[in-house]
Amino acid sequence: MTQLDHQVHSIGPEIAGSRIFKFIAFLYGIAAYLVFFVTILYAIGFVMGLVVPKTIDTGTDTPTAEAVIINLLLMTLFAVQHSVMARQRFKAWWTQFVPKPVERSTYVLFASLSLLLLFWQWRPLRTVIWDVANPDLAVTLITLSFAGWVLVFTSTFIINHFELFGLHQVTNHLVGKQATAPRFKTPLLYKFVRHPIYLGFIIAFWAAPIMTAGHLLFAAVTTAYIFVGIALEEHDLVDLFGDDYRQYKQRVSMLIPWRRST
Repeated sequence: MTQLDHQVHSIGPEIAGSRIFKFIAFLYGIAAYLVFFVTILYAIGFVMGLVVPKTIDTGTDTPTAEAVIINLLLMTLFAVQHSVMARQRFKAWWTQFVPKPVERSTYVLFASLSLLLLFWQWRPLRTVIWDVANPDLAVTLITLSFAGWVLVFTSTFIINHFELFGLHQVTNHLVGKQATAPRFKTPLLYKFVRHPIYLGFIIAFWAAPIMTAGHLLFAAVTTAYIFVGIALEEHDLVDLFGDDYRQYKQRVSMLIPWRRST
């Protein structure tokens, strides 16, 4: 290594720990969170067919086979990005290039961008699978779908919403506070179901008074991905928490909200 190379290499940690870098990382984390927030609000309108300019049942008409292929590719892109970037092995490699304080924010940003791409390029499949004619039942299903989204948001705040979406990490980095080691805990809803966030998504996606073929494809594929994601996530949690999580799996059901007797 030349003297110049040594100087450049040694400057890296100093820059990473500098005030200006901490402030830039903080702004980046806020920007990533805002992109996520806009994306999740759009997702609600996209799935429920409300307010947003393009929903799951609107857009360019495409031949059925082509539409199915495009939609599957879009969902696969999100699933691969979302799963691969969440794995510990990938994080260990990724943080050689992306500073650890913004790793979570970068993950959130990439996930949001892949979802925005899905919303933009989604092809509608307008064939109606079911159409609930009873107005009271239709309103009940719409309310249930909203309840699913509320469950998603509530569950994130029960654990640590801002850590889950990267703001906690960049804020700690800004003020020079060291991250604490993860502790295994099961607050409130997590005492009755291991994955209330995923349960909320499933409810939100399936509770539809009008179910088109496109909506059905979206709900079915995302539900299948949820089960794959749970398997990958729980493998990591067992590695992290060991017997605590194994006992938790035996005691609390995965998605049906009840708590088994010990």
